[in-house]
Amino acid sequence: MCAIAGIVGDEFPDKDVAVANMLASMRHRGPDHTAVRKVGVHTFLGHNRLSIIDLDAAANQPFVNEDGRYTIVFNGEIYNYIELRIQLLSYFTFRTNSDTEVLLAAYRKWGYQCLDQLIGMFSFAIWDNVENVLFAARDRFGIKPFYYCEVNNSFLFASEIKALWSAGIVQVRNQKVWSSYFVYGSYGMPEETFWQGIQQLPAGHFLILKNGNLKINRWYNFEERIARIQPVWRDASESEITERYMELLHESIILRFRSDVPVGLNVSGGLDSALLISLVKDLFPNNETINAFTFTTGNPDYDELPFVKMLIDATKYPLHNIQLLAKDVPDLAEEMALVQDEPYGGLPTLAYAGLFEAARQRNTIVLLEGQGMDEAWAGYDYYQTGSGSVVQGVTGSPLRPNVFTEEFIKLAERPHYREPFEQKLLNLQFRDLFFTKIPRVLRFNDRVSMKYSTELREPFLDHRLVEMAFALPEHWKINDNTAKYLLRKITKKYLSENIRLAPKRALQTPQRKWLAKELRDWADVKIKSFANSEGVNTAK
Repeated sequence: MCAIAGIVGDEFPDKDVAVANMLASMRHRGPDHTAVRKVGVHTFLGHNRLSIIDLDAAANQPFVNEDGRYTIVFNGEIYNYIELRIQLLSYFTFRTNSDTEVLLAAYRKWGYQCLDQLIGMFSFAIWDNVENVLFAARDRFGIKPFYYCEVNNSFLFASEIKALWSAGIVQVRNQKVWSSYFVYGSYGMPEETFWQGIQQLPAGHFLILKNGNLKINRWYNFEERIARIQPVWRDASESEITERYMELLHESIILRFRSDVPVGLNVSGGLDSALLISLVKDLFPNNETINAFTFTTGNPDYDELPFVKMLIDATKYPLHNIQLLAKDVPDLAEEMALVQDEPYGGLPTLAYAGLFEAARQRNTIVLLEGQGMDEAWAGYDYYQTGSGSVVQGVTGSPLRPNVFTEEFIKLAERPHYREPFEQKLLNLQFRDLFFTKIPRVLRFNDRVSMKYSTELREPFLDHRLVEMAFALPEHWKINDNTAKYLLRKITKKYLSENIRLAPKRALQTPQRKWLAKELRDWADVKIKSFANSEGVNTAK
């Protein structure tokens, strides 16, 4: 896991210094090596490295091929790099054992079509010094970030928004996105950010920059993939579905245990986390280096520690419980605002901060967690209630836009999401995968994990798993008011009934109670400070 940065353009001053400043602002993402390289007449690329695969210095970046034509900066992991390397041995001689070199070779061999062969999370840029072309791409679900802006006839990109500010880009709010956030709860469309002039490359897209002309193309067409897969599973038996799904699930976890540094688990007491723990124990029975991490708040009405302990006791993995207390929130909230660059998901994100910090202190550099099952298997309650919500367990709107001025409210734009499928359920799942739930949580988790120089991997977001579950007929997902119906049956082999059949629980902290009591004075000060600067009527 790393940070990438670059500038292309003859009119941007002191590009080498600017890229160095960008990397310095993202030092936390890659503390093991930093470098800036001039790769073209008007092009500089930079990289901060967090060493995960092939720890040798020969794998440092920016990485240049043997004849100097191509240079790559890469953030992420290509989990199937060993298999791809074998395919490419007939065409290239490899100098390292890194997935970075395999990725560059794959691009040289197949061009942008190499993206279809990648299993992983990635955001990378490749400069072609012969054609003077920049090629950049982002993974299917946007696990790894890519931000960019165009200024002074130049193109700047980085792994975090703050890096662009560090290069001298002026920090100006995108008022439409902010207003839509407060009025409708929208975090913007896939290409937007909360800051004017700064955009993100959408998940599953690549860009080509040549002669100052920027073109963005979609390379991962999820809808077409589903259309091809649906007929395969339409009349399949339960045993056929189960067998194939478990094959993919095992392979996904095995691939994500590829690492030259220790791997651990980020766990909760829910079904998905329980399944991940059980499968890891089955697949790696002799691995004694696995540590598990969870968080609590000291409130039994919210904490899942009893469930987590019950799961972990069977594995003998060391369990590290990191506690978030109300007194910790003010300082952590200030710190997290600087980490996230944009609004984030409340106190659970603060609790995560302690979790990743503890993992790093114990030299657990890679963590796996169970994100993605609910979106693929229709696990949220609102898939059945038709409430239109995007928050699990919420019956009323948490938004109070009437406290803002009419002028600010008028800037808001109600989000409209594409509905490419005939079934309502599939369109809701599609929304959550590409527009709401998954993009949000991936951004929150990328920033907070990288803050402590740790890598977070999502085995349940392997695109093959998501596509298969998504494409199944609806009765395998929701049956007799039971969400994730077939998945719960599949887990019978691994999990006890009270875990397997428990309803979906939202990941919670006692934030409402804290904000009403222990944190009331702090919250009042923050609200009034914001109101004074933004024209909010606190009397409402």
